[in-house]
Amino acid sequence: MTSRQRKSARPLVLLLLAFVVPVVLAKLVLSQHWYQEAATNQGTLLPGDTNYNDLGMNNPKPRQWQVLYLLPATCDDFCRERLYLLQQSHTALGRDMDRVIPLILLNADSDIAALQDRAFTTAQASTAISQLLAGQQLLVVDPLGNLVMRYPALTTDETQLQQGKALLADLRKLLKLSRVG
Repeated sequence: MTSRQRKSARPLVLLLLAFVVPVVLAKLVLSQHWYQEAATNQGTLLPGDTNYNDLGMNNPKPRQWQVLYLLPATCDDFCRERLYLLQQSHTALGRDMDRVIPLILLNADSDIAALQDRAFTTAQASTAISQLLAGQQLLVVDPLGNLVMRYPALTTDETQLQQGKALLADLRKLLKLSRVG
């Protein structure tokens, strides 16, 4: 091979390397788990196959996003703060407020007196969904009745306020990306 042939092959080799090396490096980074995947959701995502029907309950508000809360037997200050947070998060959605409904699930022993001064939609909870929501958690449900996200119960007012902001941020993202409801 003459020097002239080497010079003409050099740009071809460099061009080939410019396309092959990034692909090989990307494959290596992903296969070795050197890349930390980022998640922007703040609640815990639930498996995609969990829905109202699996939990023995009909969707009380089809074609609407829902935020579920199971009203406990005795609604203490923490519970009242949770209801307030739910109401304020709903109001903070602004123009998207009509697309989301805060839904309070009731058991036979739920403290209904806590809802007297608030205008929440209520529904009877099935046994399975009552067990899922034990501990004053919040659940986000899509318009098709699939359970999407869970927010655990918190103990302090400050963390509860942070969770309200997280719930609002996640709802805004879900509503922006949603083609349903």
